[in-house]
Amino acid sequence: MNECPHVPLLPHPEPAPLTDTCPECEAIGSHPVQLRLCLTCGHVGCCDSSPFQHASAHFKETGHPVMRTLEEGQNWRWCFEDALIV
Repeated sequence: MNECPHVPLLPHPEPAPLTDTCPECEAIGSHPVQLRLCLTCGHVGCCDSSPFQHASAHFKETGHPVMRTLEEGQNWRWCFEDALIV
């Protein structure tokens, strides 16, 4: 995995998920394909394979660059700003 300048700036320990699903999907009655956790604030959003792409929308709204998967058996992080797995 590559490093980006945003990883050292992340809070330690990482924030706990604020919810167990994508609240934006829940509010509109949509179902997320997979979930992502914002490593700056703990927001949970749906992935880009989901109809509304709330994790990407969260990045665009807040500028929080790094998220990680919340899927069981997976362990990876993505930096939206640098467009790479970190």
